Amino acid sequence: MSRVGKNPVPIPAGVTVDVTDDNFVTVKGPKGELKKQLSKLVDIKVEGSEVIVTRENDTKRLKELHGLTRSLINNMVVGVDKGFEKKLEVNGVGYRANKQGNKLVLNLGYSHPVEMEDPEGVETAVQDNVITVSGIEKDKVGQFAAQIREKRKPEPYKGKGIKYADEQIRRKVGKTGA
Repeated sequence: MSRVGKNPVPIPAGVTVDVTDDNFVTVKGPKGELKKQLSKLVDIKVEGSEVIVTRENDTKRLKELHGLTRSLINNMVVGVDKGFEKKLEVNGVGYRANKQGNKLVLNLGYSHPVEMEDPEGVETAVQDNVITVSGIEKDKVGQFAAQIREKRKPEPYKGKGIKYADEQIRRKVGKTGA
């Protein structure tokens, strides 16, 4: 059995999960509603306050889909219940982040400010050069946070750039003036 796939997905109070015959999963909760078409090769059943994912046999493809399907359903349930959040820090002299409407404006040492519009289902907030990306879909939150970080990755000498709040930057020793 898949170590991830065999674990049932607990459904918290206030969250409903509906599965149709063709594995179209709908999850509704206090933060919103998510819908996703999942693979028809695995069986998804709602039993009481748990979602159970099973597979027919032990082929490599089904083992992969078993754990993936369980993880996707778990992410949907957690997303509509609590939501997901990523924090990014902007470090560097003159580096700033501001919010203008639904646009994130970044001053990162380029000749122009970098403007990024919030994608649908994702919200950003800025406080003291800490950017908080939040939403109910884990993949969209992570993707937008990665796109923000890509605008100016942290460099290893002074640590300037945009980094995740929990990220450790491996620092290098610079040149020594002999």
